[in-house]
Amino acid sequence: MHLTDELEQARRDRLIESIIAMVKAPDGDSEAIGNLANACRDQYSLQKVVDFLSSTEKGKQVFQKQPRLGKVDLQKLSCLPDHTLGYIYANHCLKNNLTPLVIPNVDDDYQFLSAHITETHDIWHVVTGCNTDILGEIKIEAFYVAQLYSSRLWVALLVKNLMKAAVYDVEVSTQYLEAIYSGWLMAKQAEPLFGVEWNQLWDCPLEDIRASLNIKV
Repeated sequence: MHLTDELEQARRDRLIESIIAMVKAPDGDSEAIGNLANACRDQYSLQKVVDFLSSTEKGKQVFQKQPRLGKVDLQKLSCLPDHTLGYIYANHCLKNNLTPLVIPNVDDDYQFLSAHITETHDIWHVVTGCNTDILGEIKIEAFYVAQLYSSRLWVALLVKNLMKAAVYDVEVSTQYLEAIYSGWLMAKQAEPLFGVEWNQLWDCPLEDIRASLNIKV
């Protein structure tokens, strides 16, 4: 076996082990999620996502500009009118004890992709209307898979949830599959969320943003 083959097999083994560890771990285990994310971060799959997102002129411009969310003041956003994106996002974070992450500067397309997806994740939750319970998480995972093409992490998270259903509570499998279908269909109908400069939309009505992105909640 060549060295490259050995490295690829080692990567696959780490990914399988990480998925199994997540099946055994409680839902929301941050350490298990971090290990899975690291196991999924191989250059081949990341480049596939970058190539897919760059296939449009808009996507190319996003990677050239590399828009960042910046520091988010939840208290300030919570003073906006209650129908705006900023207010609803702040309420979402405060209600769920979430602190917006401040991610350092990035050096390449891969780092930007990771940083952008990470810091806007809860905005995607709000805009898509996906709750933070297990069905909401599965729905948004399917949304990511549809919008980010061959994103290994989000596929792995869906696999993990289906495996947990098979092992621990098979009766929830129908709900899980319906959530996958719903998230996938919503994403296919919607405009791309990747690259949206959300910090320019805080004071915009959420319903107007959904309409402009063709998101049907």
